[in-house]
Amino acid sequence: MRIVSGKYRGRKLVPPANLPVRPTTDYAKESLFNILVNWVDYETLEVLDLFSGTGSIAFEFASRGARSVMAVDANPRCIEFIRKSATEFGITEIEAVRTNAFVFLKHMKAKYDLIFADPPYDLKDLDRIPDLVVESGLLKPEGLLILEHPASYDWSEHATFSRHRNYGKVNFTFFEQPNG
Repeated sequence: MRIVSGKYRGRKLVPPANLPVRPTTDYAKESLFNILVNWVDYETLEVLDLFSGTGSIAFEFASRGARSVMAVDANPRCIEFIRKSATEFGITEIEAVRTNAFVFLKHMKAKYDLIFADPPYDLKDLDRIPDLVVESGLLKPEGLLILEHPASYDWSEHATFSRHRNYGKVNFTFFEQPNG
């Protein structure tokens, strides 16, 4: 797994073999960020990476100049890996927090320009994530939620649905927070 673009382009992330994660493929990650380059100004972004796992997406945002990236995962080994890798690369924009993503959504009061969520595909409440993010108030007006999910989910009728993209077995659905 590597950082695809930006300041840390080409740096390898080598997580321990026993982490319970399903990292986003480099192909899907590169495709996602090719879309985002036309939507966002990375240097002003405050990003929340839910179900961060290896932190691959968090590192991509930091590499592209995001102002801050909050990486949230419940697994202590994932958080330890993200912190260790950020320190090794000299990345200060990433803060890794060990907590349940649903608890974080209920109790955090910060606001983010972009929230990326890559939950386990078999997560019981995966279908509720878009509503929980909207209800949490964590997205700034015109903020963006990107949800990575299996093909069996369809949010095209959701009130904040924007678009859907498919890259092999990886699906991204985009939701936009209304202005005001």
